[in-house]
Amino acid sequence: MILRWLLATLHLLALGIGLGAVWSRGRALRSELDGRELRRVFRADALWGAAAALWVGTGVWRLLADLEKPTTYYMQNHVFLTKMGLLLVILVLEVWPMVTLMRWRRSFAGGEPVDTRAGPRLARISFVQAWVVVLMVLAATAMARGIGGPAK
Repeated sequence: MILRWLLATLHLLALGIGLGAVWSRGRALRSELDGRELRRVFRADALWGAAAALWVGTGVWRLLADLEKPTTYYMQNHVFLTKMGLLLVILVLEVWPMVTLMRWRRSFAGGEPVDTRAGPRLARISFVQAWVVVLMVLAATAMARGIGGPAK
């Protein structure tokens, strides 16, 4: 009982942290990317990554450990499968920003100039990801109310 509660709590906290972080990353990427703003982008991106790891980790644990419902319940729930499709969209969208921001971090840490021309496109991707997270919340709340599962 306590483990279920703690995992659900961590899962929801990761969602809130991640949504705020990816939105903040997008806002920072829209600004003039000087050293101060780059540090802001990097902090928001690090929070986004940490939240994603916690979110996915607790989600997989909850799915496979049969803590709330059996794994088969989720695999037969079309809303859950939609939610996982949305997660896949977020992950695919994250590939280019992740690689780009890793390159930027290396340049910045090495004192080299950072080519920030991709900033506006990365910002747009961040905002799209934030909205996809909101869609995932809609799916999660539908699942919590029994929507999408086999008819009773």
